[in-house]
Amino acid sequence: MRMLVKFLCASVLLLLSALYLLGSVRHTAKTNPLPAEEYRLVSPLTYRYVLNQPQVCLSRSPFLVFLVPVAPQEAEARQAVRRTWGAPGRDTLTLFFLGLPKGALLSPLQRVLEKESQQHGDIIQMDFLDSYQNLTIKTMMMMKWLADHCPNSSYAMKVDSDIFVNVFYLIQRLRSSPRVGFITGSVIRDGSPRRDPSNKWYLSKELYLEDSFPPYLSGAGYVFSTDLAARISWASRFVRVIPLEDVYVGLCLRVLGVRPVYSYSLPRFRSLFEVRKLEYDRCTFAGLIIVNRFKPSELLQVNSVCQNI
Repeated sequence: MRMLVKFLCASVLLLLSALYLLGSVRHTAKTNPLPAEEYRLVSPLTYRYVLNQPQVCLSRSPFLVFLVPVAPQEAEARQAVRRTWGAPGRDTLTLFFLGLPKGALLSPLQRVLEKESQQHGDIIQMDFLDSYQNLTIKTMMMMKWLADHCPNSSYAMKVDSDIFVNVFYLIQRLRSSPRVGFITGSVIRDGSPRRDPSNKWYLSKELYLEDSFPPYLSGAGYVFSTDLAARISWASRFVRVIPLEDVYVGLCLRVLGVRPVYSYSLPRFRSLFEVRKLEYDRCTFAGLIIVNRFKPSELLQVNSVCQNI
């Protein structure tokens, strides 16, 4: 019995020490804002809207807003989303977020985007160059737009355009989910920076000194209560910009003291946010929220099969 008491006491001390250290990290992050020149990279004051839809939430408060980052040239992907899970619905709103194409406002593609925006009213574009390296900037602009223009929505989902989304199942689960301080998806708890300069996700020690990442959510798709949009935007004042947007959001969550929730099904504890590509199977897809890596034509095909069942 004495040994058990000692073990329990030691466990409590270890837990309290860990909580103290975690609190110290949070405090340091919150009280040391970035230098103005560094924060300028993600500051909403740095960029202006080229195309915007500020009126879409004036007369409604969507239950779920889909925030879809896409490249300017991905018109086919946008159209596939509009015809599948991103179609207009009573509970949902879908918006596409873009930067500028190469050649900026003088690009012929820009004129095509302007016509597309007039036709569909779902494109939001800001004046930074659209590139993989600028995905973090795009993500922060998405958060700021949601906080400014659709704060009365209940939830938002950052989701890539090559994803299959089971909207019915997602909304069903969200009906019983927390409305404040909630973010869920495929949580990565053992991530670490790649130090090989030839790696696509290379991160130098100068840019990120730590040897591991805090828990973060796969950028393929994650869902959060809308209150977090403004809070994540605020937290970006304290987090140095890195080109890994999903990790960056995780760093912002650490500043806020918000822990991402792993979304899984029972009894097998399978992730509901499947980041691999799977061949279509009715039973499998019915029990998942997302499945990854679909070409526009494949997304349309899967959607057609689902509707005919």
